[in-house]
Amino acid sequence: MAGGGFRVIHLVRPFLAFLPEVQSPGRKIPFREKVIYTVISFFIFLVCSQLPLYGIHSTTGADPFYWMRVILASSRGTVMELGITPIVTSGMVIQLLSGSKIIEIDNNVREDRALLNGAQKLLGLLIAVGQAVAYVLSGMYGSVGELGVGNAMLIIVQLCFASIIVLCLDELLQKGYGLGSGISLFIATNICESIIWKAFSPTTINSGRGAQFEGAAIALFHP
Repeated sequence: MAGGGFRVIHLVRPFLAFLPEVQSPGRKIPFREKVIYTVISFFIFLVCSQLPLYGIHSTTGADPFYWMRVILASSRGTVMELGITPIVTSGMVIQLLSGSKIIEIDNNVREDRALLNGAQKLLGLLIAVGQAVAYVLSGMYGSVGELGVGNAMLIIVQLCFASIIVLCLDELLQKGYGLGSGISLFIATNICESIIWKAFSPTTINSGRGAQFEGAAIALFHP
């Protein structure tokens, strides 16, 4: 029986009380209220995408993830550095494990669904911690010697906390409080932000022929 005996998924049970969770709505959410929740989630994500990481030494140099940032909904040097990577990766791994029967799940059992959801969250948080540690140790924000142990730990905490926020916002929208999926919303938001910034950015760059505006629309009309 799916509900009897010990299964691998039961290892998640002790962690359920510590994992962040959004309660399912006890009533039907009106469309206008869904729009409000979606806009709030959109705004929180935008703020996190512009909020610089405290304690970093430098973000200059080549960006190894430049071409992936749009689909990962990440922004370099901000608390949204990891983007949706932990959520997407944990979801793929859990689906692979459940599809290959390495972890046995009965979707008709409520507890199994809760354990599966908890396993995905727990794995997502572990991936976020692993990524944050790897980013700091690899020198993406400066060497650990330059940063100091305190700043290095602070950067890791900021990245992990931002991942928890993204996880909660995604669950908020998926459970019916908002419109659509959080992952789709964050990717679309990142794409729109990139398009608008590349079109109307007022910052200037030195292209070898003097200062040029980064925004294409402004550069078009600038003498």
